[in-house]
Amino acid sequence: MSNPTPRRRFLRTALGLAGVTLLSRPAQAAILTPQQTEGPFYPTGPMRHADIDNDLVRIAGAVRQAGGTIIRLTGRVLDRSGNPIPEARVEIWQCDAWGNYMHTRDRGSDMHDPAFQGFGHDITDAEGRYSFRTIKPVPYPGRTPHIHVKAFAQGREVTTQFYLANEPANQRDGIFRRLSQAEQEAVSMRFTDTGGDPQTTVDITL
Repeated sequence: MSNPTPRRRFLRTALGLAGVTLLSRPAQAAILTPQQTEGPFYPTGPMRHADIDNDLVRIAGAVRQAGGTIIRLTGRVLDRSGNPIPEARVEIWQCDAWGNYMHTRDRGSDMHDPAFQGFGHDITDAEGRYSFRTIKPVPYPGRTPHIHVKAFAQGREVTTQFYLANEPANQRDGIFRRLSQAEQEAVSMRFTDTGGDPQTTVDITL
């Protein structure tokens, strides 16, 4: 595995990963991250920007950054015993602040925020930690706010979605409501003010 790029190393520092356990919930280690639908808007290779790193709010060469509320999403990838998994691949994708995906099947894709990367990935470090700089998810017709997530590690894969904790629209969302209470908690994002962008930590167990 190659060393992280300078930009990725900068992001790890900027996201304050030394304090990643601030919002960690160790009790979740025994709860497998629930499998959820990939949905229709997983961007295939040709749909992605050349820049697909873990900073979704700024595209290399772009003058401005994406619209929306910028957040920091961090966490760890763990095995079923709660041990961290290094060199796991974590992918996220989501709609932009206008509710449009970077996907040809999304009827609003022509209006997609050109400054929003839409899709990104990170590789976990030696302690299983991942990090993203992205935007707070927004609703669109038929769905509560969410971020799509995939994780690949040790021959296993999970596809899931992260949700805003205590979001009223969650209880009207058919996909969210299929989860048990423990599963809902395991994929809920709670934010803390660290003096910069709001930060949330969600561990992935597979």
